[in-house]
Order: sequence, then structure tokens, then C-alpha cells
Amino acid sequence: MRRCMFFAVTLLILPATVVCQGGSTDSQTLQALLAEIRQLRVELRTATVAAQRAQILIYRVQAQQAVVTRLSQRLDNDRSRLTQNESEQKRFTSAIKHVEDLRDNQSEAERKEKQTDGELASMKMRLEQLNNEEQEILPQKMELEEELRVEQTKLTQLHDELDRIDKALEQTAHTPAPH
Repeated sequence: MRRCMFFAVTLLILPATVVCQGGSTDSQTLQALLAEIRQLRVELRTATVAAQRAQILIYRVQAQQAVVTRLSQRLDNDRSRLTQNESEQKRFTSAIKHVEDLRDNQSEAERKEKQTDGELASMKMRLEQLNNEEQEILPQKMELEEELRVEQTKLTQLHDELDRIDKALEQTAHTPAPH
């Protein structure tokens, strides 16, 4: 009977001890879960902010790329105008020289007939206009080249910042989460 009594008391005490230990373990488990949930919230917030910053940066890159493209087109246009202007100047210079050579070889009567002096004057006037246009285009071209360099530098900086964010996110993705 003592044995039965001892057995009964042991059965009553043992579950109480296990329940007390289980309560402590459950509390620790809940605390660990709560800490992990808090850490996940922090990481989610950080990832969300990083994604938003990256998105803003992408929009800035697109806008900057549009500025660089527009300036490049304007600069190409000015370069084309200068090339065309220079070629036209060479053509007029050659034509003027040719007309002057003809005029020098003609008699006074032939000059009056062919009106080479009028042609020569109009060609010289057009050559002067071309020179003036060139003088207007050159400073614009130089200004555009400088502005393009500045805008390309800004674009490069934005690309560098995107690369830094990408590397940071990549490192975060490869870093094991603390337990």
C-alpha cells in the first residue's frame, strides 16, 4: 500500500513539475517568436525603404537619361550645321576665286555682258553670312558640349548610386538571418 501511495504521489507531483517546466519553455518560445517577428518587421521595413529609394533613383536615372539624350541630339544638330556651313563656305570660296579669275581674264565689255561683278558680290555676301552663322553656332556648340559633360557626370553618379544599392541588397540577401 505504501507503494501505491508513493506511486500516486509521484504521479501527482511529476505532472505538476512537467507543467511548470512546460510553462517556462512556452514562455521562452513565445519570447523568441516575438523577437523574430520584430526582427522580420524591421527587415521588411528596411527592404521596403530600399525598394522605394531604388525606384526613385530609377526615375531620376530615366529623367537624366532624357536630358542627356536631348543635349546629345542638339549637339549633333549643331555639329551637322557646322559641317554643312564649312562645306558651303569652301564651295563659295572656290566659286569666288573662280569668278575672280574669270573676271581678271575678261575685257571690260565681256564683264558688263556677263555681270560677273554682281555674281561675285552676291557670293561674297553669302560667304559673309556663312561666316556669321558659324560665329553664332560655335559658342552654342561649346556651351552644349560643356552642359552635356555635366549632365553625363550626373547620370554616371546616379548609375553609381544604383550600383551601390544593388550591391547592398545583394549582400543583405546573402547574409544569413540571425537566429
